Parts: sequence; structure tokens; C-alpha cells
Amino acid sequence: MQRFLYFAGFTYIALCGALLFREAMWRGGPILVDPPHATPAGPYPTTGWTPQNSGEEWFAAMKPYCNPVEVEVRERVKPAPGTVQGAGFSAACFALAGKVDRARSIIDSMAPGDRGAAANVLFNVAHPVADAGDDLSSGPMMELVLEYWPNNYMALYHAGMSEYALGQTELAQQRLRSFLSMYNADDGFTSAARGALAHMEERSGLGRLRPRKNVERERPTHP
Repeated sequence: MQRFLYFAGFTYIALCGALLFREAMWRGGPILVDPPHATPAGPYPTTGWTPQNSGEEWFAAMKPYCNPVEVEVRERVKPAPGTVQGAGFSAACFALAGKVDRARSIIDSMAPGDRGAAANVLFNVAHPVADAGDDLSSGPMMELVLEYWPNNYMALYHAGMSEYALGQTELAQQRLRSFLSMYNADDGFTSAARGALAHMEERSGLGRLRPRKNVERERPTHP
């Protein structure tokens, strides 16, 4: 009988302890409390962006929206960090979207001594696009780089090749000759530049010859 009473007492104590533990967990458990600042998901993922993040982090989150349809809205929702690097990435994003004038206005709004650094950021974004073979798309970006960094020989090359593809012969020749005067390596870049210049010179020479042939054909003959 005494053993039974001891057993019952221990069981009662254990049960009380379990109830007290449950009550404590009930009051302090986070699963019963809604987050105080919870908000519905926005139209765009934020990917953890905060104003303290670097320009690279901002651009990594922003790049999918660097297109003509979304760039303006997205830039207002999550503006670039207010640094030289941030301005450079912001200009690069607008330039990728084809909004070169907007990109130029961003760089022009900076202190003159900071514009070259922003143009360097823009160049580093545009260069892989150009190296992948898309000179047509990267050409306007490279022209913008040259406005602030005129002796960037790779920007001269890509801008020149873009203008060559577009038939802008005079400007293409100017850019490619400047490139060759700065870059002496015997590689694919110099070979392509020389080939483009040779083709433009040949095409220009043929153009000068055609009118003379037409004039000779139209010249009246005497019996």
C-alpha cells in the first residue's frame, strides 16, 4: 500500500511538471504570435536588398529588369545605392534597356571627377555583351563609355565594329584606326579591325569608281 502511494505521488508530481512546462511554452511560443510587421509579397522579389548593399548586389537583383518595359518602375521601387558605383550600375541598367540618354543623364548628374569611375562600371557591364559577339547591342553603350573615357581602346574597337555593321563607315573607320593605334597585339581583335577597315576602303573605292563609269556610258559619241 505504501509503495502504491509513493508511485501515485511521483506520478502526480510529473504530471504537474508537464502541465507547467506546457503552459510556459504556450505563453512564449512564437508560433502563436503573428509577425508584427508582416506585409503581403510585392510585385517583385527584393532578394534581400537594403540601402547598405553594394552596387554589385543591387545590380545582381536588378539585372533581370534592365529592359525597356520594367526598368523605370523597378528603379523607382528599389533605387541604386547613392554611391559612385551605384550610379554606374544604374546607368548600365538603363543602357542595357536601350535608354542611353537616361544613362547619360545619370552620369552627367555626378561630380565631374566621378564620371570616369561610373563609366568604368558601365564598360565592365557592356564588355561581356560585346565579347559574346553582340556588337550591335553593345555599340551604343561603348559610345557612351567613350564620352567619359575616350582612350579606352576596347570601347573604341567594339564601337567601331558596331558602326561598321550598321554601315556608318566614316565613324567606324575613325574608331577602328584609333583602336589600332593603341592596341598592338596580333590577335583576333586586330585581325577583325584590319579586315573591317580593308572592306570599308574597298567598298569606298568601288563607290568612287561607279559614277565615272556611268558618266562614260552617258557621254554622247560623235560620228
